[in-house]
Amino acid sequence: MSLKKTGPQVSSLLRIIAILQIVLLAFAGSVTAQTSPILSKFIPKVPASELVVGADAYGAMLENIPVVPVLKDGDVMGFAYITSDFVATTGYSGKPIHVMVAIDNDAKLLGAKLVKHSEPIVLIGIPNSKIKAMTESYAGLDIVAEAAAGGSAHDIEIISGATVTIMIIDDSVVRSSIKVARALGLGGLNNDVANAGPTHELNMDERAIRDWSTMAGDGTVRRMTLDIGQINEAFAATGDKRVLKHEEPGESSDTYIDMHIALVSAPAIGLSLLGENEYGNLVSWLDEGEHAILIMGRGAFSFKGNGYVRGGIFDRIQLIQGDISVRFRDRGHRRLGRLAAEGAPSFTEIDIFKIPADSGFDPTKPWRIQLLAQRVVGPIEKIFLTYDLGYKIPAQYLTALAQPALDTAIETEEDAAARKALWQRIWKSKTIEIALLVGMLTVLTGVFFFQVPVTRHKRAFYWFRMSFLLVTLVFLGWHQNAQLSIVNLMALGASLSSGFSWDAFLMDPLVFILWVSVAVTLLFWGRGGFCGWLCPFGALQEITNQIARFFKVPQWTLPWGLHERLWPLKYMIFLGLFGLSLVSVSLAEHFAEVEPFKTSIILKFVRTWPYVLFATVVLGIGLFIERFYCRYICPLGAALAIPGRMRMFDWLKRYKECGSPCQTCANECFVQAIHPTGEINPNECLSCLHCQVLYQDHSKCPVVIRKDKRRSRMATSADALDRLIKEPNSTREN
Repeated sequence: MSLKKTGPQVSSLLRIIAILQIVLLAFAGSVTAQTSPILSKFIPKVPASELVVGADAYGAMLENIPVVPVLKDGDVMGFAYITSDFVATTGYSGKPIHVMVAIDNDAKLLGAKLVKHSEPIVLIGIPNSKIKAMTESYAGLDIVAEAAAGGSAHDIEIISGATVTIMIIDDSVVRSSIKVARALGLGGLNNDVANAGPTHELNMDERAIRDWSTMAGDGTVRRMTLDIGQINEAFAATGDKRVLKHEEPGESSDTYIDMHIALVSAPAIGLSLLGENEYGNLVSWLDEGEHAILIMGRGAFSFKGNGYVRGGIFDRIQLIQGDISVRFRDRGHRRLGRLAAEGAPSFTEIDIFKIPADSGFDPTKPWRIQLLAQRVVGPIEKIFLTYDLGYKIPAQYLTALAQPALDTAIETEEDAAARKALWQRIWKSKTIEIALLVGMLTVLTGVFFFQVPVTRHKRAFYWFRMSFLLVTLVFLGWHQNAQLSIVNLMALGASLSSGFSWDAFLMDPLVFILWVSVAVTLLFWGRGGFCGWLCPFGALQEITNQIARFFKVPQWTLPWGLHERLWPLKYMIFLGLFGLSLVSVSLAEHFAEVEPFKTSIILKFVRTWPYVLFATVVLGIGLFIERFYCRYICPLGAALAIPGRMRMFDWLKRYKECGSPCQTCANECFVQAIHPTGEINPNECLSCLHCQVLYQDHSKCPVVIRKDKRRSRMATSADALDRLIKEPNSTREN
């Protein structure tokens, strides 16, 4: 072990700090720019005449709300706005769908235009023009009627194959229009209800356990039942004769769906329905401000369906409360095996759904679950009906609020304390997982510090490494989803420019611990500590390659010249993503799909085919070229390699003969990180320690072999000398 020279490092460090300062300023500018209303970006792109027939200009944006007047010859015809300025509903892509809407003084829509979306509808054969035409059909919609009916006074024009996208567009248009109409007092609507603060809160001290019949009787659990006769009659009433050819099979009295709902984030309800252990898991799962509902179902129709498997969104149900709606995603969903309540019936589906904290949901006010029933009428066509199951939490689970505190600073301190308590609770709930990860890091640290004795036995070390990588893949990756990503670094950069808070990063303890370990190992060993041992996707590549080797799959070694020229590719990808993040973080996150981590590790290949195909191709190439992705494509590896050059020590032992004339280590390095002249490239080294195994190999390393021969000759000479000394002594004695 030798201490590296510090002069060039200091110079490099200063340059890096200067670059980081420029980057942070750029991030700050980017974030500042993003705080302006979304409407301001689209006003120059959408002429008033395209949005509203007869209009010729827009007026100045209103002072307190992102809305602009729509003018005709200087007179106000109505008001224009972008839905995403008022509602945060996102689509399959995880990004908002931007619709520009115009509304008149009577709260009737003058026009609607789809201006931007990131939905993959074109990939499944649906023309973009069809979606735009559907959006424009909202002209004439009466928002006063929608406000009275909670947004359900109209029929939705569903396009087969784009059900979720259409419903999200419908939700964003209607909900944002209600908000604008109330804010501006259009059509006689006012904002008194919208501005009314909460009068009650959940009673978190109420924990009385109730049986099923009690909860079903007092409204704690609400129920909706439809039989097959009712659903067939309802579809027949639509007037579409095609539905008669596809009636639901079974007797008229058979159950089509028997659906129950309850708010299980209320302690007494959650404890009664879930039991103490499952309720404890629920509390650990929910972040501050989040709530959860339980939906139970049985019958011929599933309220979940299978669309969420392909796109991650449950397209048959949504929660609606006043002006807001919540559509559930697979990452906010958990299955439950059985109910804990005494006397509870059996269900084929029991599922918990998370309600995000930023959704605006108030658990003390009425809400409803909207069920979308469907009937196939053709190869790609369906007819849809909606049914609502309302819910209002009984008074025994609520506590009346006292007068709000006047000192806002105290509220801020309480919020900070609550966030701290939340992440501490999460860490306590992950005690076992944290202990396992800390154990892995301890073992790995011991391996690096005592690499000579650890690598002395070739076979034992090989199986140790394979076992460690298997734990990394299965435990860290597939079980805990603790896969670090370049997106994490983008989020860190954004938080540094917009107001850094430890709370956000402490919410996922395993990812936080891994990043801390990465920071430490970069100083001591470079990128190899993570990339070579703790990256689940890297482990998946190496394990599959070893399986391929077992089945005699040929291995390709790229010529050194080509290999050396492919190295910079991952740095170019990283710099490209970094540059995009300065312009648009969301755009950079989109292109960060060059990382197949989400597909193969987080979603376990349950994703649309282009992503699965890309991940499969990368792994397929890795069967022939070990760690192909790590070598040439991985932007995270590139990002870690840059600061990794500042590591303080050279831990890997080398002989002066390494590289000249011996090429054993260079030839056997599976990522070709050793130059033909013998130097190890720290940017590419994954710290697999195979070169340290060879360093002590008595059958491969020429230096060790030569030492063994020298010892053998010396031992032979010593034996001969010893015999010569003993023989004369024996003669004298005789």
